[in-house]
Amino acid sequence: MARPVIGIIGNSYLLNDQYPVHAGGQMNADALTKVSGCLPLIIPSDPRHVSVDELLDICDGFLLTGGRPNVHPEEYGEDETEAHGEFDRARDALVLPLVRACVDRGQPFLGICRGFQEVNVAMGGTLYPEIRDLPGRMNHRMPPDGTLEEKFELRHDVRFTPGGVFHAVLGADQVRTNTLHGQGIKEPGPRVMIDGYADDGTPEAIYIKGAVGFTLAVQWHPEWDAANDPVSRPLFSQFGDAARHWAAGSKTPALKAV
Repeated sequence: MARPVIGIIGNSYLLNDQYPVHAGGQMNADALTKVSGCLPLIIPSDPRHVSVDELLDICDGFLLTGGRPNVHPEEYGEDETEAHGEFDRARDALVLPLVRACVDRGQPFLGICRGFQEVNVAMGGTLYPEIRDLPGRMNHRMPPDGTLEEKFELRHDVRFTPGGVFHAVLGADQVRTNTLHGQGIKEPGPRVMIDGYADDGTPEAIYIKGAVGFTLAVQWHPEWDAANDPVSRPLFSQFGDAARHWAAGSKTPALKAV
């Protein structure tokens, strides 16, 4: 049986500061292949090259990856400031309507970091430009120095709603995660359910209320060492199951609480 195809949302980069590329981190493909049991396909995140309808037909699910550029605040009705950092308007133009289409169709997606923020904005929510500037919040950004292992090390706890969706998926109401983000949810969209928080009150885990399909998104990076991490493995495993259901022609029931 053919593996379900998962579209990995690519990011735009300049290779050697000159050559423009669309790229995706290898650890994303590793997680999808080794844990989800799916076929990873990197998507150029630009509506000049692909359309939402084409992607919905070709892919069985989508991995909404992290990325350095942020969602432009115009997408949630706010003005651009220096604190908002870099942007990728082409990715905004493709992924935000893609998220809404997946919710409507019941087609599965898993959001990571920027992808987590895209889900909230796509569903009518807003973002803080810099979490570390808020009173009582920790610095959630990636450490500027150190090895890759040190940058992705587990740095804070996330507590889930007891008996909620993430509790059911991960089999625990508290886990320890890495953290490599600057922005975060300010106001959740009307259907965005915050199901997990960091110790400082930062939203870390969401899903879409009333959605038929798999709509989970997390603010941390579960793709890191996903095959061995006890938090990442069940998340990617159940995402793969949802993609197989979709590929087989059946919509995946909404995830239930324990």
